[in-house]
Amino acid sequence: MFMKFRSSLFFLGYATLTFIISSLVILLFWILPPKRRFYLYALWCRLVLAWLRLSCGISYNIRGLEHIPDHPVVVQSNHQSTWETIFLYQLFTPVCPILKKELLDIPFWGWALRLQQPIAIDRSKPREAGKSLLLQGAARIKDGLSILVFPEGTRARTGALGKFSRGGAQLAVATGTPIIPVLHNAGYCWPAGTTLKKPGCIEVLIGPPIAVDGKTAKEVAAEFDLWMNTNKSAVGLQ
Repeated sequence: MFMKFRSSLFFLGYATLTFIISSLVILLFWILPPKRRFYLYALWCRLVLAWLRLSCGISYNIRGLEHIPDHPVVVQSNHQSTWETIFLYQLFTPVCPILKKELLDIPFWGWALRLQQPIAIDRSKPREAGKSLLLQGAARIKDGLSILVFPEGTRARTGALGKFSRGGAQLAVATGTPIIPVLHNAGYCWPAGTTLKKPGCIEVLIGPPIAVDGKTAKEVAAEFDLWMNTNKSAVGLQ
């Protein structure tokens, strides 16, 4: 019962923060320099994470921060929760996320996201989605942005890894951009398919860059897959 109360309390604060920051983004977007706009979005992420810690007792521990470079990368992470979409955006900003196009229709936050031109894909059309990732991803990297990819495509069950697609590896090879692999266990605290939040500390492991020079997308994807599966136990995954 107490966990349900805390989760409801979080949602109220989450909705309030989303309305306030989204309104600020919509109002100020046009007068801010392009790169500065990202920090308004990142502010929302940081406030949500702080409120999550206060309301639900969910914190996080990061290892591998030294592997984050000061140039654009393709960030590839496992996907178990909503938490990592928020956390990784603020950690790697300025960053362009890849997301379902339906998310852009969510009132306020979706409208604010649309202004920033994320790579919105239609998962019912995988061939077109792959083209969008390559064409728009290359353009965003050229503009100095990192790309955030969840190669499992959808959230895996808590504690497990799903099958990784090669889309991010193909983008990395096509643009000569290294991949930064990320592992976490957020599903234990913020599980998919429920509004309940469980107190605890989310473990995050950031790996060294995976170089793409002279490699095929298949080879890069295999290297990423190997790193993820070799290190999954370090964050408590099966």
